[in-house]
Amino acid sequence: MTQNIYDLANELERSIRHLPEYEAVQASRKEIEADKDAKELLDQYISHQTELQQVLQTGQMPSEDFQKNMQDLGQKIQENPLLTEYFGKQQQLSIYIADIEKIIFKPLQDLI
Repeated sequence: MTQNIYDLANELERSIRHLPEYEAVQASRKEIEADKDAKELLDQYISHQTELQQVLQTGQMPSEDFQKNMQDLGQKIQENPLLTEYFGKQQQLSIYIADIEKIIFKPLQDLI
């Protein structure tokens, strides 16, 4: 039974990669990688998100400057059609992932 559950997990992983929503995110990401400005904005966004998580994990609040920079970056992202499309497609994929997560964790919730 243990091996079977790992087989199912690997099958799920492969199935996720074949979802049209996953493939759309992947294609959108390739478009961003080919566009210098979009890639730079995405890299900045990821860097800021990482920094924000680190600050919040220490129990601190981000500085006003940091918040202002995030707002400015968010505005630039909204103005970039490649990035707005990418984040929209990511959101569509996340619906599937959230549903799958609920199904997977249901047995654990039953134990609480």
